[in-house]
Order: sequence, then structure tokens, then C-alpha cells
Amino acid sequence: MRRRHHLGLAAVALALTAMLAACGGDSTPATPASTTAGSDGDVSASDHNDADVMFAQMMIPHHQQAVRMAELAPGRAADPAVLTLAQQVGTAQAPEIETMTGWLETWGQPTAMSGAGGHGGGHGTSDMGMMSEDDMAALQRASGPDFDRRFLEMMIRHHGGAIEMARTEQRDGRFPDAVALARTIESTQAAEVETMKRLLGIG
Repeated sequence: MRRRHHLGLAAVALALTAMLAACGGDSTPATPASTTAGSDGDVSASDHNDADVMFAQMMIPHHQQAVRMAELAPGRAADPAVLTLAQQVGTAQAPEIETMTGWLETWGQPTAMSGAGGHGGGHGTSDMGMMSEDDMAALQRASGPDFDRRFLEMMIRHHGGAIEMARTEQRDGRFPDAVALARTIESTQAAEVETMKRLLGIG
């Protein structure tokens, strides 16, 4: 009985503490529920729109092809700067693929658009700067300075498509992390385009 009495007092004390906290005015944070929802992923799962979904679905295969191109550089590139650039592309884009895949899974969306064939649905591959399989085969066969030239020319076009998609996401997207990633993609790849142009002597 004595233990029950102590427990009852403790419960009353907790209740009084909660009441005092609720009356504490503006200095007391009033949004613990929203914080909990965000940590559970509920907010991130709902706070997105079709533009965010399309951005991720289009950018994933785009990044995947860039990584494939970058993986061809070791043993083929003649210029160490081209090899370094290829490694930089692969290092940056592989984790971004995982991030965007995670978003789509959270949103209950497929990682590729319906009927896209991995290239973004109604958007042509050329609109995204994507390489054809013939382009990829030619790059794979190349070596030395020929590889360097092909790689740089193709990656400039490839980056151009990614930059356009990133700008569209920044304009139309709602999900903050996707918009932030789009901003990073635009700035990073624009800088890489300038580097590649200099290596080609056209910058």
C-alpha cells in the first residue's frame, strides 16, 4: 500500500510538471509531435510532389550510365586528369543513386518510370544527354587519347542533361532534400563541364 501511495504521488507530480510546461508561454517548444513524425519518416514520405518523383526516377539511370562511363577509364585513359575526373564522377554519383533510390522506396514509387526502359519515360535519351548503347560500345573499344576525347565529349553532353534536370527540380520540386541535391548536382557538374572543356582545349 505504501508503494502504491508513492507511485500515486509521483504520477501527480508528473502531471503538474506537464501542466506547468504547457503554460510556460512562447519559450516552451510546442512541436514535439512534428519532430517525432519527421524522425519516423512520415513527413518526408508525404512532403513531395510528382516533380520530385520524376527527378529521382530520371536521375538514377542517368547517374548509373555516368558511373559506367567512369568505370571504363582505368586502363583506357591516357591523360591522368581524365582518369582523376572519372574517379571523381563515380565517387560523387554512386552514393547519390542510393540516396534517390531510398527516397523512391519511402514514397512507394518504382525506381524507373513506367515504360521508360531506364531512360525517363516520354523524355528522349538525347534530351537527358544519355548515350546510346552504340556510343557506350564505341567508348569501351577506345583507348589512349581517343578514349580521352570521346569520354570528355560524351560526359560534357551527359552532364548537360543532368544540369537541365536539376534546374527543373529546383523550379518545380517540393521535397527539400531533392531540391538541395539538384542544386549540388548543378553546381558540381557545371564546374566539371568547365574542367572537361579545358582538357579538350575548348574552354
